[in-house]
Amino acid sequence: MSAHTRKKIQKKLKIRGYGLKIEALEEILSFVDRFPDAEDEAVDLLLDQLENESLKSSIIDGELVHRVISLLLEAEGATEEDPSLASNHSGLRVIDAFLVPKFRYDPIKKQFYQHPGSLPIHGEASAKAALYRDRLLLLFQRVSRDQHFSKSSFDAETSEFGSCEISTIQSLVGQRGRKWVMGVISQLEDGHFYLEDLTASVITCGFPPLENRDKSLKLLVGHDFFGGGTLTKEETLRLADLEKRAMNDMFVILSDIWLDNEEKTMGKLELVLNGFESQEVVPSLFVFMGNFCSKPCNLSFHSFSSLRQQFGKLGQKIADHPRLKEHSRFLFIPGPDDAGPSTVLPRCALPKYLTEELQKYIPNAIFSSNPCRFRSLND
Repeated sequence: MSAHTRKKIQKKLKIRGYGLKIEALEEILSFVDRFPDAEDEAVDLLLDQLENESLKSSIIDGELVHRVISLLLEAEGATEEDPSLASNHSGLRVIDAFLVPKFRYDPIKKQFYQHPGSLPIHGEASAKAALYRDRLLLLFQRVSRDQHFSKSSFDAETSEFGSCEISTIQSLVGQRGRKWVMGVISQLEDGHFYLEDLTASVITCGFPPLENRDKSLKLLVGHDFFGGGTLTKEETLRLADLEKRAMNDMFVILSDIWLDNEEKTMGKLELVLNGFESQEVVPSLFVFMGNFCSKPCNLSFHSFSSLRQQFGKLGQKIADHPRLKEHSRFLFIPGPDDAGPSTVLPRCALPKYLTEELQKYIPNAIFSSNPCRFRSLND
């Protein structure tokens, strides 16, 4: 790669306010080298995707660039896949509940900020109150954007009730006339419901206005609330095209896969796998949900080594079906009585100790939380 190309890449990054580590520059050069006739377009596409990432510093490292390039190459390769195989690996994203980004709204700065670090599995007593507080602020920022509920600096058309600017309940003390407030409905005492905000409460209720999805996405661009990563316009178009062609795509969802029941459960599962193996189009995703054992995996359970071996047998059984192993993904979600640190939701993914044997046969198996999110293609 010529020195001219290096300087051009560094200049484009500098214009956008970024710096590069050496390994990041090498990753970008390797990516651009794939498109000798469209170097500028390739760099711009990569930079657009980088801007949608949650950057902790203006200095971009090689790991981040490698991850973004992998996503772009997967999306590019998705359009070249044979739709008869229904292999939509690049369009499938599974998001663990503990990895979903947590955004909170700052009513002073009027902007969202992402919660730093990871949240604990077991919340504190204040977490319940914080949940409703954050939900109220989330709705408040939606309502405050509506033209009927925002204060205009100029004379503008208002509703039949006049100005509907939202006031805090506390500010109503000593006020006369019609005022508009927003809050959540709570039952502070038996038989009496109140509308409560962060300052006080009143006995009344109503509904906030609706907001078009496209408008919300436009205003919140760059914030990944879902957790599956933000898509560029080019990626969205590619996935939408693949979605149109994947008319025969399907997901198979099975629950209560009791691995310790060899005769009934595992025998019936073998029939299911055999049936789909012989189909012209194999499912793109199998979802196996627990419980994975007929007995609760609690403190009195002492057969974890046996359960580990049974997961290995399941992996071997799947691997015996080469078309499913090659073209399908397998997602494992724990049940309420499976092994884990807690019985409350969300539940952590299955312990690695239990799944290591299975992964030897199915390296791309996915183990996620319960509940979890997944995005397929453009949905």
